[in-house]
Amino acid sequence: METKPTEISSGKMFGGYNKRFKHFSPTLGCSMNFHIYFPPSPSPSHKFPVLYWLSGLTCTDENFIFKSGAQRAAAAEGIALIAPDTSPRGLNVEGEADSWDLGVGAGFYVNATQEKWKNWRMYDYIVKELPNLLSDNFPQLETSKASIFGHSMGGHGALTIFLKNQDKYKSVSAFAPIANPINCPWGQKAFTNYLGDKKSDWEEYDATCLVTKFPNVSSSILIDQGEDDKFLPDQLLPHKFEEACRKANVPLLLRFQPGYDHLYYFIATFIDDHIQHHAQALSLI
Repeated sequence: METKPTEISSGKMFGGYNKRFKHFSPTLGCSMNFHIYFPPSPSPSHKFPVLYWLSGLTCTDENFIFKSGAQRAAAAEGIALIAPDTSPRGLNVEGEADSWDLGVGAGFYVNATQEKWKNWRMYDYIVKELPNLLSDNFPQLETSKASIFGHSMGGHGALTIFLKNQDKYKSVSAFAPIANPINCPWGQKAFTNYLGDKKSDWEEYDATCLVTKFPNVSSSILIDQGEDDKFLPDQLLPHKFEEACRKANVPLLLRFQPGYDHLYYFIATFIDDHIQHHAQALSLI
């Protein structure tokens, strides 16, 4: 099985290229797709810092690349965008596609410990396998200069991965993240299935809990949240994260945006701010 990535599509955009790749993932036990946006290069030997995007429930590696418009700012700032998928696919686990918030398209960026979901190891895929794959196969990427951001379930992934791996990522931001999953229906369903019933195991993947454990955050966390987001009251719980950051003295810029909902129109509106947030952190190295 081919662990080396194979290019399956390419399209020019803002002087750079959106390229889609396929590879076999030993971590997940299946073939996976991911996208890279390569900005226009000033010279053949130039190396780009990388910015990982983690998508939300039901998404693939394509949604962000097609809908966000992030490539314009990424091209201007000289940052490569990395957009992986949201779960293993094609494993035919019983019930994997029965509901949109569990299984396929709903990996929650955890390492599952329950036997049924043992291949759902998106945390290790994002933190370990994918960076190594990029480093080994794309010399134009400077993977040691990396930041991370995401939306909804992916915002949860970005926050938790950043907090636990501040040696690997220079900055983090999120759009409408699931900020306190142990206290919301989406998180409780996913964590029960993937991690079992032990609440202390859940807390290892909850940004609101982790910010207390890893408070030495050097760069400010940026979060945008639409005020008309129907998931705001019972699923996303940004106020809980805000309170935890305040208590831990962690720098947070939480912006509530009037009239915006949970969708990509909202993301596209504020994406340039997020790219600039990361460009600043990545340029300080």
